[in-house]
Amino acid sequence: MATEQQPRREWSRPTAFYNHYVKWAVYAAIAVFLVWSAWNMRISLDRIVTGWGAAVGLIQGMVPPEVTTQFKNDLLIEGLVESVAMSVIATIVGVLLSIPVAFMAAENIAPKPVYWTGRGIITGSRALHELIIAIIAVKAVGIGALAGVIALSYKTIGFFAKLLAEEIEDIDTGQMEAVEATGASRIQTMLFGVIPQVMPRIVGLSIYRWDINIRHSTIVGIVGAGGIGGTLLNSFDQYDYDFFLTIILAIIAIVMIGELISTYVRGRIQ
Repeated sequence: MATEQQPRREWSRPTAFYNHYVKWAVYAAIAVFLVWSAWNMRISLDRIVTGWGAAVGLIQGMVPPEVTTQFKNDLLIEGLVESVAMSVIATIVGVLLSIPVAFMAAENIAPKPVYWTGRGIITGSRALHELIIAIIAVKAVGIGALAGVIALSYKTIGFFAKLLAEEIEDIDTGQMEAVEATGASRIQTMLFGVIPQVMPRIVGLSIYRWDINIRHSTIVGIVGAGGIGGTLLNSFDQYDYDFFLTIILAIIAIVMIGELISTYVRGRIQ
């Protein structure tokens, strides 16, 4: 008796959608949303042409950059030094505040009320842009670097604590249980059973956040929160475009140096 031939099965690419009708409905909704967004922005060809001409004029006003005036060079150096100092202090303060919040927000070691409190702190820190926090800080403590440090420290908590909490949730619980078996207290268990496992991550995240804070410290000054941002805004408002370009190039150089330092340190740690 001949063996019955099995029906031929065809391979189909896996899809995240329930069926093809749902897939095409989602694609259509995205296309409609994009068209509506473009229409709502009122983008016109005349506006693009006019803007292109203005951009060319702006670039011509920037070149060459201003590097000859001693007074402006002093403003530039002072602003850059203040921005770097703000980033360092904000990173240290933010990391010190973030570590206990991260332990609170780790589901595997914190009770539910503490866990949700920690997650609430992280969510509150991540919900607002640093410029909004900087505006509030300027209103609270006045114009200057202190407002910028407060804003950057506040934003560091949301970033650092969230990533560290996820790292704590992935630790080897066997090491923590071994420390507990010796009769160690809860604090001793955290110190000797958890922190040694996440210490490389703490150092790596600290360097990474410092790199981010360097960039952000050049922005918060626009609202009066210290750093080079205030000088940047003033030069643009005064149509001093060549000095504006000098500041932009200096910021890029500082960010690149910070990136190189961050990459080197993280490579050494790993």
